[in-house]
Amino acid sequence: MARHNRLKVLCAMKEIGLVPVFYNSDADTAWKITCACADGGAMLVEFTNRGDRAVNVFNKLTELRDTHRPEIILGVGSICDAPTAAMYINAGADFVVGPLLDEDTAKVCNCRKVPYLPGCASATEIHRAEMLGVEICKVFPGKEVGGPAFVKAVKGPCPWTEIMPTGGVDPTQENLAAWFKAGVACVGVGSNLITSQIVAAGDFAQLTKKVQDTLSLVRQIRQAK
Repeated sequence: MARHNRLKVLCAMKEIGLVPVFYNSDADTAWKITCACADGGAMLVEFTNRGDRAVNVFNKLTELRDTHRPEIILGVGSICDAPTAAMYINAGADFVVGPLLDEDTAKVCNCRKVPYLPGCASATEIHRAEMLGVEICKVFPGKEVGGPAFVKAVKGPCPWTEIMPTGGVDPTQENLAAWFKAGVACVGVGSNLITSQIVAAGDFAQLTKKVQDTLSLVRQIRQAK
């Protein structure tokens, strides 16, 4: 079951403002990535269900987290159906993210009081997700859906809507400012933050520094709003 409760996870997402997103088939490397992000201040990390038997890696991550870093909030991404969501929830996922909206997945997550962030690409999908109990909607793919302009347009008539864009988010002043000024609650950042070069080099200290710098930008942008 989840280690961190629903309210704590949702509040942490909005407070921190950044959710690093990654997949790695090696459990040791995945743990080092997770710790590097947490050391940089990103205490929520999304491990994506992208490879064969990825849940085995996630099981190892939650075991290591529970033993060594219980403060880390571990979620799973790329979830498209309820059975897969249930499998990861049983493995200890604190939140579930998907590239699409699946009603059965929403129901499974609600039953276990685990936050569900489905991928939405229209105002109608966002509305449907909120009717199913979703607190923060993932806008995906963020850039292709319409970028910050889409977020601003949706929040005009629906200011209560909380959005996390993923896809098209860069850890730069210009890009982050555009998203946060449009009204996002937080952002999900994958390969633009956890680059293949950093992982290949095993330079996790650099990843920690990159996360720290990104969070510093987020704070500056929020204070300037």
